Formats: sequence, C-alpha cells, structure tokens
Amino acid sequence: MNIVAFVVAFALFVGGILLMGYSFGTGIALPGVMFIGGILAIALSLAIPVHVLKRLDR
Repeated sequence: MNIVAFVVAFALFVGGILLMGYSFGTGIALPGVMFIGGILAIALSLAIPVHVLKRLDR
C-alpha cells in the first residue's frame, strides 16, 4: 500500500509542476486556474505522505 501511495503522490507532484509550467505557455483564457490547480496538486501530493501514510502504518 505504501508503494501505491508513493506512486500517486509522485504523479501528483510531477503533474502539478507541469500544470504550473504549462499555464504560462498556453493560449487558453484561464492560465490562473491551471496555475492554482498545479499548486493544489502539489499540496495534495505532500499531504498524502504526511497524513494518509501515517494512518496506514498502524
């Protein structure tokens, strides 16, 4: 279960970085929404090991 949580957290982290990076280069009307989505994805990826894995180890 720890490996699955690590893979999900890592994918969210990398996806969040990509979202923040692509938000400046896209021609869409809402780059701020993409940037905030990237920040939220990174925050969620950091919350998984801190909060979820602590409860799964018991």
